[in-house]
Amino acid sequence: MEYSAQDILVGIVKTPMPYGKYKGTLLMNLPAHYLEWIQRNGFPKGKLGQQLETLYEIRLNGLEHLLDPIKKM
Repeated sequence: MEYSAQDILVGIVKTPMPYGKYKGTLLMNLPAHYLEWIQRNGFPKGKLGQQLETLYEIRLNGLEHLLDPIKKM
């Protein structure tokens, strides 16, 4: 299933990690080393995987400022 870019970005800002060491941490606050680990081991399927992969690319390319307007919503 495809999700809209807006849906993915809003989810990055508002969705807590549902499991693992960082359970309860908002996706946007996950540490870079954890995103790198997930990338090396494969992103999960579904919406969460798309959110994590998008966040990884945002961080990799220094585009965190794209999330600022969403944080203010």
